Order: sequence, then structure tokens, then C-alpha cells
Amino acid sequence: MQLQLSELHQFEAGGNPFVYLVPSGGIFALDDLSRRTIEVLKQRPREAVDLLEELVAGGAGREQARNCIEELVATRALEPAGGRQAAVDEAPAAFPLQTLVINLTNQCNLSCQYCYEFGEDKVATPEGKPKFMEFETAKQSVDFLFAEAGSRKQVHITFFGGETLMNFPLLKRIVDYSRQEAAQRGVAIDYSLTTNATLLRPEIIEYLSENAIGVTVSMDGPKELNDQLRVFANGKGSYDIIVPKVKELLRQHRTRPIAARVTLTSGVRDVIGIFRHLKEEIGFHEVGFAPVTTSPNRLYAIGEKGLDDVLAQFEQLAYEYRDYALRGELHGFSNVSDTLSELHQGISKSHPCGAGLGLLGVGPSGDISPCHRFVDSDTHKLGHVSEGLDREKQQEFLKHGHIHAKYDCHSCWARPLCAGGCYHEAFVRYGDTGHANLHYCDWIRGWTDLCLRIYGEIATQNPGFLKHFDQRKAA
Repeated sequence: MQLQLSELHQFEAGGNPFVYLVPSGGIFALDDLSRRTIEVLKQRPREAVDLLEELVAGGAGREQARNCIEELVATRALEPAGGRQAAVDEAPAAFPLQTLVINLTNQCNLSCQYCYEFGEDKVATPEGKPKFMEFETAKQSVDFLFAEAGSRKQVHITFFGGETLMNFPLLKRIVDYSRQEAAQRGVAIDYSLTTNATLLRPEIIEYLSENAIGVTVSMDGPKELNDQLRVFANGKGSYDIIVPKVKELLRQHRTRPIAARVTLTSGVRDVIGIFRHLKEEIGFHEVGFAPVTTSPNRLYAIGEKGLDDVLAQFEQLAYEYRDYALRGELHGFSNVSDTLSELHQGISKSHPCGAGLGLLGVGPSGDISPCHRFVDSDTHKLGHVSEGLDREKQQEFLKHGHIHAKYDCHSCWARPLCAGGCYHEAFVRYGDTGHANLHYCDWIRGWTDLCLRIYGEIATQNPGFLKHFDQRKAA
């Protein structure tokens, strides 16, 4: 039998050689003999017997060489010449729902210029639809979640907007109703929300803490950066309103970690300064960053040079994260935690995310969408909570977004974690949810390679820290 290398990506971490196997998502440390075997097969495929003899001639014991080849075949680092890796599975016709994002309102008290719901690149078509969700629609949404969850023993509701807290009374009613329904079914349920923090009050904070509702605050850093685009309709910045409320939230809410989510734009790229301010000065448990989703001709869009600058700063913070991890300490840069968690789980994605699969969004009208970013978009509607999912539209969306449908991704070693990138980003950039996010390809490969190296160092020097990612998955 002739053997060849499978699709893989080699990297070094702390001076030790590793290999990342594509598309299985496996990570393996290499000893000298296995690395030599890979180098031999890089030249050309070999008959298994010839490969064995070549390794023996190079000084390896015959039994040692045979075991090495067998292990590399077993881990799928080697495969029969001309063979094909197993195909990534198609989406099942009825995948059980785990997370429902309930948009309580499509209204917001801020007027952020880059808003993907109502900014220049909006996809929402809310005309004629209710601005605030009513309780009957909310009940139908919860019932829909449980009906679609199948045999799952744990489900999740994320509250979203507009500005989520503008419809806080409904949030409380949903928690009461869904908790009662979950108890009757023997299902665990938990909750989270995203807010701009402007409407936080002591009684709201107390409720969020008592009910262990996770909170993510949208905030773009220090005053001079946050107030560039996160403004009220009159142009006034939101920072001075937010900060005292956030500090009170952090002081009073002790049942769940509180995170900040930063949108990076052409004028907001000081990643390190923003992280220091939000994590060390304000006190958030975690801080995550995402480049703005927008067409490339917007003034606030980040160009290629800007993305290179962002990646360089990400790298600095990522190595800080590594140093913390090697001491057994948590750092708080959630971009690293999220990627390391996926690497640790051996993720190999058929689709970029759970949108339309294990996650769905519901708008104030009850319209179902692939995720919260497509809420109120008639073009992307997948049904209504009173009627259920349109299975045909759901399958069409998922088939179009499958990694196999993205030719540009087929030769990319980073596709197990990326799978072509965000559907919404693809639609805004290319007018097609199934289009690969080609403008991010080099960025994603660079970031994934960096996280692989950090994962390798942690796995080698402090493997006990990786248990945090088991807990992160459970959460």
C-alpha cells in the first residue's frame, strides 16, 4: 500500500513540533521519528514497506518505525495515496435547537453609525412590524424553543435588541414562563443578554444577578474612542452615562462573569489600550473584539493595513494570555479563549457557526431568522414561531452555507474553525450568505496559527489549564 501525507499544518510551540490535522481538527505533538516520517513523505508518496526501510536506514529500530507509521495512519496524519479524507457531514434535516436569540425590541436609544440593524448596511425590513415584542409572541417563541430542542437536556435563551433593556418587563415574564416550562420538562435553561448599559438601574442589576443572567456590554473603550460612533441621536457620546452603571453592575452582579464586546473600526483600533481600560480600569471579566461588519467603502471600515495592525496587537495580548495560562491564571482576552476552546474540542465545522442550525433568532413580530443579525429581514425569514420553521428554506440556507459549497475554502488548512466565515459579513460584503469571507482569509490563518502555537505551549507546560475549556464548553 502506498502512503501519502494527509492534509495537515505543521507548527512549533515552545520549541516543540506539532501537527494540526485537517479536516479532523486533531492536534498532535511530534517526536523526532514522526517528524522525520512526515518530512520523507513531503517529497512524494511511498510504499509502506519502502517507507519503513527508509526510516530504518536512517537509524530507527524496525519495530519503532513500524509503530510510528501505524500511529500516524491511525491518527490520519497519513492516508492511502489517492485516498480522500472523510467528507464533512451534511446538516441533518432536524437538528435540535439549543439557543434561541429573542429580540425583545428593534428599537434603540443609541444611534451608533455602524449598527448592523439600522445603520448604513442594514438588512432589516421592519416596516409594518411591531417595534416591541408582545407576551403572546414571547410565549410562542419559548414554546417553539422547547419543541425544536428535541431530546436536549439544556437550552439557552439570549435576549437581544435593539436595546434589550427597553423591554425589560417582558424579559422578566419570559424568564418566569420559560423556567416553569423547563421545570415541567426536566430541562435546564439559562439566560444571557447584550446591552449598551445606558438603561441599567439598581433593580435591574439585582434581578440579573439573582437570576444568574449573563451580561455582555457593548462598549468601545475609553471615552475618546467609545464616543466616536456609540452616540445618542443628538450626537452626544454614551461613555459618561455608561461607566457608572457598568461599575455598579460589576460590583453587584456576582453570579456570572460580565463581558465587554468591542467593535473595531478605522478610528477605533487601539486594541491594547482598549483592553487595558476595559479589563484593568473598568473591571470587566472578559473583553472580546470584532472588526465592524460593513461594506468596504464606509469611512469606518477597516482596510487591509488596519487589519494587520489589529492582528499584531492581538498577538501581543495572546502571548500575555499564554503567560497567564502558564501560571494558571485567567487573562480575560476572550478572542483567545474562544479559539483555544474550539481547538481543544477538536472542532471541524461544516458551517461557520450555529446560525440556522443549533441557534435561531426571533424578531419582535415572531419571524424566525438564522440568527439575531438577520432578524426582521424578509429576505432571510425562515418561518414564524406560530407556524414553525420552513424546513425547505432552512435546508436551502444550510446547504448554501456548507463548507463544501465554498470552493475557495477547499484548500485552506484553517477551514475547520472558519468554514468560510460569518453569514452576515458575507451578505453585507458580497450580497450572498454563502460567500467565503475572502477579505479575512490571511487574517484568519494568521490568527489560527498563533492560537495553535499558544495551545501547544499550554498543553506542554501546564496541561491542567486546559480544563478551563471543558468548563467553557459546558457553560
